[in-house]
Amino acid sequence: MATILFYILGFTALAATLLCITRRNPVHAIIYLVNALFALALLFYLLGAPLVAAWEVIIYAGAIMVLFLFIIMMLELAPDQEIKGPGWLRWGPVLLLSLVLLACTVLLMVADPGSSQEVPAYYASPRTFGYALFKQYALAVEIVSFQLLFAAVGAYYVGRPEQRKKPKGGTP
Repeated sequence: MATILFYILGFTALAATLLCITRRNPVHAIIYLVNALFALALLFYLLGAPLVAAWEVIIYAGAIMVLFLFIIMMLELAPDQEIKGPGWLRWGPVLLLSLVLLACTVLLMVADPGSSQEVPAYYASPRTFGYALFKQYALAVEIVSFQLLFAAVGAYYVGRPEQRKKPKGGTP
């Protein structure tokens, strides 16, 4: 059962990623990228890393995608052309991928492969992991936080409205 779910989730992640990079509409591309990230989170959970799966959903599928949508709205990016034809051409692939992810999630909840086993001793608890992250690797965490700050300042700089400069001679 776990092997079948692994291959279904792997195919779903690949299909969503391919649909993401081939879409002209940036909002549609982000929706497909969120589907791919959810599939990766389920893969992490299936492989026995529930904390990484939770971070995948919270950080990448949540916060980073909201940041991408904010930048798209701030830069006022619009699709080049609209898809003509029935609505299922637009919503069919994302609905199919979402239904597959929902079915895999339900299957993982019903037949959880990790619930019958004890937690191995080499798994770190969230407390131990947090202590190592903010004590031993504090410099790396700070460097990443500065990179995010620089990205936010850069997004502000790129998205700010252009101001007209007045000539010094007094005539506009």
